[in-house]
Amino acid sequence: MKKTLILAGVLGAFAMSAHAQSSVTLYGSLDAGILYANNAGGHSLWAQGSGAMSNNYFGLKGAEDLGGGLKAIFTLESGFNLNNGGYKNGDSGFNRQAFVGLQSDQYGTLALGRQYDSMNQYLAPLSEAGLGFGNNLAGHPFDNDNFAQSFSIKNAVKYSSANYSGFQFGGLYGFSNQADGFANSRAWSAGASYSNGPLNVAAGYLQLNNSGSYGGNANGAASADQNISARQQRSFGVGANYTYGPAQVGFVWSHSQIDGLRSLGSGGMNLAGISGLNLHLDNYEINGAYHLTPALAFVGSYTFTDGTVTGTGTGDQSPKWHTVVLGTDYSLSKRTDVYLAGVYQHASGSLGVQNGASVANVAAINTLSPSTTNNQVAATIGLRHRF
Repeated sequence: MKKTLILAGVLGAFAMSAHAQSSVTLYGSLDAGILYANNAGGHSLWAQGSGAMSNNYFGLKGAEDLGGGLKAIFTLESGFNLNNGGYKNGDSGFNRQAFVGLQSDQYGTLALGRQYDSMNQYLAPLSEAGLGFGNNLAGHPFDNDNFAQSFSIKNAVKYSSANYSGFQFGGLYGFSNQADGFANSRAWSAGASYSNGPLNVAAGYLQLNNSGSYGGNANGAASADQNISARQQRSFGVGANYTYGPAQVGFVWSHSQIDGLRSLGSGGMNLAGISGLNLHLDNYEINGAYHLTPALAFVGSYTFTDGTVTGTGTGDQSPKWHTVVLGTDYSLSKRTDVYLAGVYQHASGSLGVQNGASVANVAAINTLSPSTTNNQVAATIGLRHRF
């Protein structure tokens, strides 16, 4: 009898130990509110917003301890519209991330599947759109650098290093999955960051070949949900932020070089007169946050986007955008908060050519349909819950 009890105890302890070595976590973010825009596609807009601040998604992530500091990991993550329950942009399945890999405490992580690029991983968190507060409305025009996570990379092999005294680096390669064109619809990126006490710095690079609908390959690495369709898109930049007590201030510069445009849009609406042109953009962003109390924070940013359009046949153009964002966030708990935010954008110059004449540039706050004028104002109040 004693031997039976001892054996049962050992088997039970072994089962508990094996169970403890593996874990699966359900997680996600839910963001809904009321949104107003003074001009979205030519009309004022009152709407229930979905993901105005943070993207809506749910996912599963898991890890199995293989011993010796090595783990098998996986992530399955799907974005959706909270208003109607549909998948993001009509996509299906796990449209944000879907990967499996190995993680080493000493050497880092190698993963295969749909994933976010290294520039988004390292540099975007220093921007207003990528900060912990999050603000998709603060994304740079057309989310040209993907800081607001408009898309992820399919067919990707990604390496992320371990943390070496605050320094981390990584890279990604997305296969085109085309038998007749290895370079078509492929993507690659690299990035690095360094954190030392209150100081954080980062840099990143991303290149997309035949992005969006340009290459006609729906399974290509760069054929995702981006607002830009082009023959080639390259984005790179650097940034830094510094925390002093309850305050944080940061600066981010990113450059996007978009050649051979096929379409350019925001909020599901494409702009006219840009097909075949080249658009180069420099985004200069200053952002800050101040915690009046542990629960109450004020955030803001100013971004100047300086553009150049070539290939018009009528001379180069110089579109520009000024975007100001102010917001406040109050945490009801560690997982739930309410927010109020406002955005103002002013556009100038020309962007595109139609019937041989230049097309005036218009304001286009990220996630919203472009204004029909050079000014656009938006405000939102909402509730967000993370789990």
